Amino acid sequence: MSTFHAVVWLDHQTSHIAFFDRDQAQTQRIHSKSQHKHQGKSTDMNSYFADIAKSLKDCHEVLLTGPGLTRQHFSDWYAKHAPGLSKSIVECIPSDHPTDAQLVAMARQYFKKFDAMAADPTQI
Repeated sequence: MSTFHAVVWLDHQTSHIAFFDRDQAQTQRIHSKSQHKHQGKSTDMNSYFADIAKSLKDCHEVLLTGPGLTRQHFSDWYAKHAPGLSKSIVECIPSDHPTDAQLVAMARQYFKKFDAMAADPTQI
């Protein structure tokens, strides 16, 4: 699904990605393949982050969310490994564990405000 907006909820094990526009939403999950754990967290996030980045390559605006610091670690990794694409990340905000429907609703509300502030004619 090709959309202008995406929201990514992620922690160190799983990401929930929702691609959406005004009328529809499509979600996907990506799981970390790392079996090596250190204090309950993956020590090698490169493959996991690369899978997420690959999913986001066609999105223009991406909102990152989730508990802990993984969203910021992904943002930093993305800036280093895909500097041109990393400009699509509009913000990293904390959130608990929403359902996919709650995640899309939160992102739609966020982008409505964000797009209005930026005077974006593709407001959702």
